[in-house]
Amino acid sequence: MQQAKHAEQMVNRFRELVEESGDSLSVNHYNELKLIIEAGLDTALLENMARISERLSVLAHDIQHNADFFE
Repeated sequence: MQQAKHAEQMVNRFRELVEESGDSLSVNHYNELKLIIEAGLDTALLENMARISERLSVLAHDIQHNADFFE
């Protein structure tokens, strides 16, 4: 899944920044961060899909209305 891949890339970049500054975090913290990022990406995707669904619903209604008009 793309969200997991993107989340992993973000976590890896964050890990690099943390380690470059001389700090460190536990593996559990990085795993939690990955889950948080994945959840955010999933939420954004679902919200976008809901907007598209609403637009398609309106379009389907308009098509049906126009089809009824031409019958």
